[in-house]
Amino acid sequence: MPDLKQMPDMKQMRLLGIVSATAIGLYVCYLLALPFLPALTWALVLAIILYPAHRRVGERLRNQNLAALVSVSVAAIAVGLPLIFVAQQLVREAVNGATYLEEVIRGWNADGFMSNYPRLSAVAQWIENQVDPAGTVAALVQWLTGQSTSLLRGSINQAVMFVLTFYLLFYFLRDREPALRGIEGLSPLRAPETAYILSRLAETVHAILIGTVFVAAVQGTLGGLMFWWLGLPTPVFWGLVMGLLAIVPVLGAFVIWVPAAIYLALEGAWASAAILTIWGGVIVAGIDNLLYPMLVGSRLRLHTVVAFIGAVGGIVLFGASGLVLGPAVIAVTISLIDILKKRLNDQPEAEPGPRRDTKPSRQSGAAPSRE
Repeated sequence: MPDLKQMPDMKQMRLLGIVSATAIGLYVCYLLALPFLPALTWALVLAIILYPAHRRVGERLRNQNLAALVSVSVAAIAVGLPLIFVAQQLVREAVNGATYLEEVIRGWNADGFMSNYPRLSAVAQWIENQVDPAGTVAALVQWLTGQSTSLLRGSINQAVMFVLTFYLLFYFLRDREPALRGIEGLSPLRAPETAYILSRLAETVHAILIGTVFVAAVQGTLGGLMFWWLGLPTPVFWGLVMGLLAIVPVLGAFVIWVPAAIYLALEGAWASAAILTIWGGVIVAGIDNLLYPMLVGSRLRLHTVVAFIGAVGGIVLFGASGLVLGPAVIAVTISLIDILKKRLNDQPEAEPGPRRDTKPSRQSGAAPSRE
C-alpha cells in the first residue's frame, strides 16, 4: 500500500476521490439490489443446496445450459407446489382457528372454572380484568381476514418474486465457477481466506436449511398430525406454527403443544392430554435431539444465544430471508475476525534499525584504533 505521506497532494486527493466514488457506488448498488434481496437470498440458498445434485446432472448431460434448466425446473416443481398448498391451507385454517378460539373464550364458564380450581381463580380473575380475551381474539380474526385479503392482492408480487428467484438460480448454477473466480478476483482477502469465507457461508446455509428447517418441518408435521388425531381444531395451522417456532433457537414446538395439553386437561380429557404430553415430550422433542446433531453437527458453530439473535434479528431486519441472512452475516463476520486475528498474530515484529558496523572497513585502509 502506498505511503500517503510521501505522495503529492494531488495524488492523495485523486485517491480519496476514487475511494469516495467507490463507497457511493457500493451504497447505490446496495439500494438497487435491496428490492430483490429475498429473490437473491433464496436463489443463493437453493444454489448451495442443489449444487451436488446439479453437478451430477451436468456430468450426465454435458451441457451447462441444459443441466441448469433441468435442475431449476425440478426445484421449481419440488418447492413451488408445496408452498402454494401450504399458503392456501394456512390462510384458511388461521381464520378458522381464530374464530374457534373466539367462540371457546366467549362460551367459557369462568365462575365454574374458579369453583373447580380455586388456586387458579386469582390468576384467572386478574387476566379477565386486565385483558379482554374475547375482544383480543376477535381483533385477531379481523386481522387474519385482512391478511388473507392482502395476501391475495400481493399474489402477483409473490409470483414475480418466485419467478425471479428461479431465474437467478439458473445463472447461479450455470455460472458458478466463473462467479467464484470473479469473487476471488474482487476480494481484498487472499485466495485461501476467500475460500474459507465462502466455505463458512456454505456450511451455515447447509446447517440452517438442511438441519434446522428440515428438523423443524418434521416436528411441525408430527405435532400437526397429533392435533388432527386428537380432534383439535386447525391442525395444519398449528403444525405450521410449531414448525416455525422450532426454527427459532430457545423456543420450540412446546410453546404450542404444552398449552394445548393444559387445555385438554382443564376440559377433562385427561387421556388426550397425557397422549399429547408424551408425544410432544418424547417424540417431537426426541426428533430434535436425534436428527439435529446428525444433520447439523458442528457446521453452524454458533452459540445458542448468538444463533437466536441472528435468526430473530435477521427476520425483523430482512423479513423471511433474514432467517438465513442473519446467522450467515454473523458467521461470516466471526470468520473475518478470525482472519484478522491470525494476520495480526502472524505479523512479524518490527525489525530494529540497521546497526552500525563498529569494525573498520578493510577497504578504507585505515588501521584499527588501539584506544
